[in-house]
Amino acid sequence: MGEGNMTTYKEASLSISGMTCAACANRIERGLKKLEGIEEANVNFALESCTVKYNKDEINENQIEEKVNKLGYEVVKEKTELILMGMTCAACANRIEKGLNKLEGVTDATVNFALETATVVYNKNTLSPSDMTEKVRKLGYDAKVKEETENVDYREKVLKRQQMKFWGSLILSLPLLWTMVGHFSFTSFLPVPALFMNPWFQFALATPVQFIVGGQFYIGAFKALKNKSANMDVLVALGTSAAYFYSLYMTLLSSGSHHIDLYYETSAVLLTLILLGKLFEAKAKGRSSEAIKKMMSLKAKTATIFRDGEEIEVSIDDVRKGDILYIKPGEKIPVDGEVIAGESSIDEGMLTGESVPVDKKVGDKVIGATINKNGFLKVEATRVGKETALAQIIQVVEEAQGSKAPIQRLADKISGVFVPIVVGIAILTFLIWYIWVEPGQFAPSLEVLIAVLVIACPCALGLATPTSIMAGSGRAAEYGILFKGGEYLETAHKIDTVILDKTGTITNGTPKVTDVLIRGKVRVTELLKIAGSAEKQSEHPLAGAIVEEAEGRKIELCSVSQFESLSGFGITATVEGRKVLVGTRKLMLQYDIHIEAAEEHMSKLEEEGKTAMLVAIDGAYEGIIAVADTVKETSKEAVQSLINKGLQVFMITGDNERTARAIAAQVGIRRVIAGVLPEEKASEVQKLKEKGHFVAMVGDGINDAPALALADVGMAIGTGTDVALEAADITLMRGDLNSIGDALFISDETIKNIKQNLFWAFGYNTLGIPIAAAGLLAPWVAGAAMAFSSVSVVINALRLQRLKL
Repeated sequence: MGEGNMTTYKEASLSISGMTCAACANRIERGLKKLEGIEEANVNFALESCTVKYNKDEINENQIEEKVNKLGYEVVKEKTELILMGMTCAACANRIEKGLNKLEGVTDATVNFALETATVVYNKNTLSPSDMTEKVRKLGYDAKVKEETENVDYREKVLKRQQMKFWGSLILSLPLLWTMVGHFSFTSFLPVPALFMNPWFQFALATPVQFIVGGQFYIGAFKALKNKSANMDVLVALGTSAAYFYSLYMTLLSSGSHHIDLYYETSAVLLTLILLGKLFEAKAKGRSSEAIKKMMSLKAKTATIFRDGEEIEVSIDDVRKGDILYIKPGEKIPVDGEVIAGESSIDEGMLTGESVPVDKKVGDKVIGATINKNGFLKVEATRVGKETALAQIIQVVEEAQGSKAPIQRLADKISGVFVPIVVGIAILTFLIWYIWVEPGQFAPSLEVLIAVLVIACPCALGLATPTSIMAGSGRAAEYGILFKGGEYLETAHKIDTVILDKTGTITNGTPKVTDVLIRGKVRVTELLKIAGSAEKQSEHPLAGAIVEEAEGRKIELCSVSQFESLSGFGITATVEGRKVLVGTRKLMLQYDIHIEAAEEHMSKLEEEGKTAMLVAIDGAYEGIIAVADTVKETSKEAVQSLINKGLQVFMITGDNERTARAIAAQVGIRRVIAGVLPEEKASEVQKLKEKGHFVAMVGDGINDAPALALADVGMAIGTGTDVALEAADITLMRGDLNSIGDALFISDETIKNIKQNLFWAFGYNTLGIPIAAAGLLAPWVAGAAMAFSSVSVVINALRLQRLKL
């Protein structure tokens, strides 16, 4: 396909306010999918977020936001103020303003030349203030964030406003509730004041509740109907309006009589209970994203850096790549970097779940947000802002919490058609009661209609899956297990076969030279000098072991004029004019090198679990260098645990059969796939899938990436390469194989939790509607039950936050 025909897709994540139930989420999804250029749209009701994949040549983020606003909802924006430095005239201000407005995610940027400030309205899911300051610097100026205090969470504002509404509603509804309770014989000891029975007094109490407290439901219902759909607001607005306006009609006819059937208390108490349920739900939903808040709180707020010849303290947002950071004992490491001076141990437990501090020396990598335990370090910043490991982990967890699991699709389909069906059932129930059950009796027929409308609100249905995904993925992240999406959290529990890469996964991936055997013509030091010089050009772990051994013996390595790495075979090089081969039997045979004299030694070394590399110089075999990789302490226990769970465990490696089986035997693996070239690993995964197995591939290297991507579930060891992490569906931050079983356990528990929630939500509505239609539920009881249904689903999901591994 020509380059001109290629479609470039981008992904945007938006925070949305104003949704009241799953039907709202479905409406936004459908509306966005109708737009030209939208490839995919997923709305998460519980997380109040939307992820959109779109063709940037046909549509932009602002147009997507406009559509959300037209549908009657609001895309939540953040605002920040930058202090600008280096401007000399209005043209400078215009240049910065245009540059900021071109950034993806910026809705509006205004630069004030006189005040030397920029005010930017932006989508916090797309970019951060540090991206803005970096853009200003690229334009030739300098900038810093004016305030380091975080913006107040809009959800907190909404919650406080709802709390005020609830207390106002409760105060106004209590006298009305008293009149309702006063009708029961067992409450005769609580006489109802005559004023409370006055229709106009009840009207005065109920009206503010109906239109001020309940106004949000009317607005939501209007927007829904305007967009040709229906949601929970429609049911609540219909139910409470029927009770209120019927009562108002009877009040107007009553001429002040105290002895008429009024339902002001029904609508007022109903709205108060629904509001109470929403408050509980909002607080519980806030707790379900606790993992994200914990991770964000890990960030250091400031950093001590050496810049322009002096040591200064700056905001974390002002740290740039290449800055030299000074980190004292007990301080947090501000950003990702490389140690350039000093030695210390670093507590990485908050990110990896590993309890033992890790020793660091010059040349070692350090991760932002981890804690320097006991030594002074100088660190060069290599990753800042959104590039840091912590920022990427937060992004992965946020994306996982915002994604949809396949099991949610059924709930989405049902909730999409649920409200119109319920309205039809309610009207039919009213007619049956009015015509046959209690002929001509409007009041009891109306009560039944209201009860049916209220009990059927599909809130629990919309919350059932996303709250469990949020809680499950958040808990997993606390144990150093990162699920890239809800679908992987769901599918991981189906795994029946696990393929483990050997080097860096089962083993530590840091092999050491154990034996150097020579044929007789070349001395050991000379063999290591020639092989080490050749292998210094290679990035393979085995090559590193040979180089390390040579340098450890103080052998001076030579320059190399030609070098070629033959993946899966070895290397060829020219060292000081001599043609050198280091590698496998296959490599030697390819170059017609006679190795009969080496076979006995090779077999013995391989039986010991060592990797034996043949060395040939100028067409003749000259010796063997044997290298062994140590098995991780936890590998045997982890493998046994997987086998005990009934899983088939395979080990896959490029090593020969003997070496592979020796390593496999140490950890208890019987199924071994050996002698596999890197590109063949994916085909081995495919073979097992074709046999009907649900396969998980676990690896850490670049050569594992194709197999990780092809497996039903790819798991990358977090200590591995970025390419492997990118290709995998689950990242195991600890580098410990026990995390595989932990990931499967969390997946299994999350799916059980989702099924419990869906069973409750479906069962609740299925049983509730006929009970209400039979006249066995008063409307206010139905309201309380509906609120309890949503809260119980969220509370059940929150049990996942207490999972113990």
